[in-house]
Amino acid sequence: MTTQTVVLEGVRAVYGTGARRVTALDGVSVTFERGRLAAVMGPSGSGKSTLLHCAAGLDRPAAGHISIDGVALDKLSEDGLTRLRRDRIGFVFQAFNLVSALTAEENVALPLRLAGRRPPASDVAAALAAVGLADRARHRPSELSGGERQRVAIARALISRPAVVFADEPTGALDSVTSRQVLELLRALVDDHELTVVMVTHDPVAAGYADRVVFLADGRVVDDVTGPVPVDAIAARTAPSC
Repeated sequence: MTTQTVVLEGVRAVYGTGARRVTALDGVSVTFERGRLAAVMGPSGSGKSTLLHCAAGLDRPAAGHISIDGVALDKLSEDGLTRLRRDRIGFVFQAFNLVSALTAEENVALPLRLAGRRPPASDVAAALAAVGLADRARHRPSELSGGERQRVAIARALISRPAVVFADEPTGALDSVTSRQVLELLRALVDDHELTVVMVTHDPVAAGYADRVVFLADGRVVDDVTGPVPVDAIAARTAPSC
């Protein structure tokens, strides 16, 4: 039986005041399970990025409850949230967010070093090997392709053995061939290591790799489809109406 890794209950997020007040999430309740790759989709302004930020403890919601791996985020101080993100959450961003002066292995080790921990070299090597970059450990980002840089970012996300990896448009800066390679890697990590991945994407092809697609509109969950979901069905669901 799968375990609920990320739980959001009645989450409401509001930004601004008065005439500029915007409800980014309007009572969202959704769970994400261990060993599953979930895609979150929706038009611009639908709340998908806000959902990711709240679920990861980067933003605090105005109301509702969120837990990760059984830990309630609303019970944590800012320091506690920082430790939770460091120890139990991995992040993969569209722009990679690698440090240009560091090698691949140094970038992978960086989160733990910032936390005052020195990861064993074998752990760093294993993380790079898991993403197919065992032979690129001493290359800097400028010496790597876009796909290789994103794989370094994925290895960095894995080094702390997180409960969940949040991926924000992980293929947005990649060409179609490289995107497929990165998505196949995420799919394999989920299947082989029971990783939980929550991926925000606008791309129906990326969402086609998911076990489940959650559709948002106007800050609400409007559909939640268990997959794999055919790409053409996703494209039709997300196409703008005429």
